[in-house]
Amino acid sequence: MDFSRILIRATNWVGDAVMCVPALSAIRERFPRARIAILAKPWVADLYRRESFADEVILYNPASRWKMAGQLRAHRFDCAILLQNAFDAALIAWLARIPIRIGYNRDGRALLLTQAVPVPKRGESPRHQRFYYLELLRRANIIDRLPESPAIRLTPIPSLDRKRALVTRIIGISPGAAYGTAKQWLPERFAEAARKLATTRNASIALFGSQSERPLCAQVAAMLTGHDVTNHAGETTLAQFIELASQCELFLTNDSGAMHIASALGVPTVAIFGATDDAATGPTGAQARVVRQPVECSPCLLRECPIDHRCMTRVSADRVVREASQIW
Repeated sequence: MDFSRILIRATNWVGDAVMCVPALSAIRERFPRARIAILAKPWVADLYRRESFADEVILYNPASRWKMAGQLRAHRFDCAILLQNAFDAALIAWLARIPIRIGYNRDGRALLLTQAVPVPKRGESPRHQRFYYLELLRRANIIDRLPESPAIRLTPIPSLDRKRALVTRIIGISPGAAYGTAKQWLPERFAEAARKLATTRNASIALFGSQSERPLCAQVAAMLTGHDVTNHAGETTLAQFIELASQCELFLTNDSGAMHIASALGVPTVAIFGATDDAATGPTGAQARVVRQPVECSPCLLRECPIDHRCMTRVSADRVVREASQIW
């Protein structure tokens, strides 16, 4: 099996984009001379552009499948690898007349794929989501075996040490979570933990989030009177966030895209988990710590907690500070 022009349909969300990095790196390693293009939504494109596995990033345009397919057809791809699970991903690859179309057999798209790969059942591959994408490649005979992949790593920011030397020590805080409030630790606990750590280390505090999370970040900032606090929520592109996150010496976060980026950059990261499963979507690497309080209803995978949010309210700020102190 050999291909010279490969299209990869990327995942849509930042956290998933980070977790598919090992698979993308494996494709590049398997096809070192191929031209690899990644079809991606605009809000994740910056992440793919900075990595060496991509020769080109093509922005996904949902307005017209025919127009998108025509654009792809002009590239004369000989293979499409669909890391994204949706029916639409297979349909566009089929409309683009890409002769080999590889993806998981799900979402009713088997007839549109030339290689419809069976979805792994529970226990057939390691639990962490990064292996879900790697398993697709293994089952499609693109790779022989699953790599150990002990940690997900993004390309470091150039001259990072010099940049850190020029700025105050920074603690990054990401108190939001796109999936829903069930994933969110209490804002006052974020503020308390940040206050104690910033005081001990004479550090400034940077708050991160989307535009919709700016009021939440402002709420946390208001509790940090007397500290050097900057609220970046809603003010950065993904590329700018990656740059700013790389300058942090510590990152406190919920289970979020920001968590995946910070930990993949090698920034010491403490992530508070409750509604979601850290064994499946947690940060990776020796510089990452997960804090969770075992309760009978967790992980529930719900967007909103229907009871008392005990998985989060029972996690104290002091516990997060202790975990942070072990890696920073």
